[in-house]
Amino acid sequence: MQAFLHTLKVQRWDDHRYYHHSRINQSLHFVSALSFLVAYAMLFINPAIAGLIGWLVSMTTRQSGHFFFEPKGYDTVNQATHEYKEEIKVGYNLRRKMVLIAIWALAPVALLFDPTLFGLFEPAAKRSVLIEQVGLIWLFVGIGGLLFRTAHLFFIRDVQTGLVWMTKILTDPFHDIKLYYAAPMHLLRGELIDPMQHTHTPSV
Repeated sequence: MQAFLHTLKVQRWDDHRYYHHSRINQSLHFVSALSFLVAYAMLFINPAIAGLIGWLVSMTTRQSGHFFFEPKGYDTVNQATHEYKEEIKVGYNLRRKMVLIAIWALAPVALLFDPTLFGLFEPAAKRSVLIEQVGLIWLFVGIGGLLFRTAHLFFIRDVQTGLVWMTKILTDPFHDIKLYYAAPMHLLRGELIDPMQHTHTPSV
């Protein structure tokens, strides 16, 4: 258990110091984390709404921060190139994220070809039912993406790395709130890039 928790701490630390320099990205992660907590609660009330919130709000804000605002140049803080960081990323790097987002965007198209989705649904008689079905599809895309990368890590790394990464992803909303709650205030003060002074003394 100690090894598991240490690996989790390392993955969280590396994720922060390598991939979250932009205050805009951090602020979007704060918004994403809050909306993910709402989605978590909705899983027990209305899973379809959870899927809609998770993708349309949580994932949109989260990934737009990485794609559009996170610096892609040389990382002087960690002495690493963008290409190196993309290569060593444990989870979904930008290329893998593009594939996942493409699957998310195209998944509802399946309802045009088969309104029952291989017998899983009744054909939608009204728009609200169709929206609910799309939400469920997106929920399963998210779960599938999580399980696929976890299993993939089992083979390319080891079982512990995969399980730790899955734990990290599921608990990221709680951790991101703690980590990035002040980011919007820094942004309002005109600080676009986190100086990352705290990374000079490793916390792991």
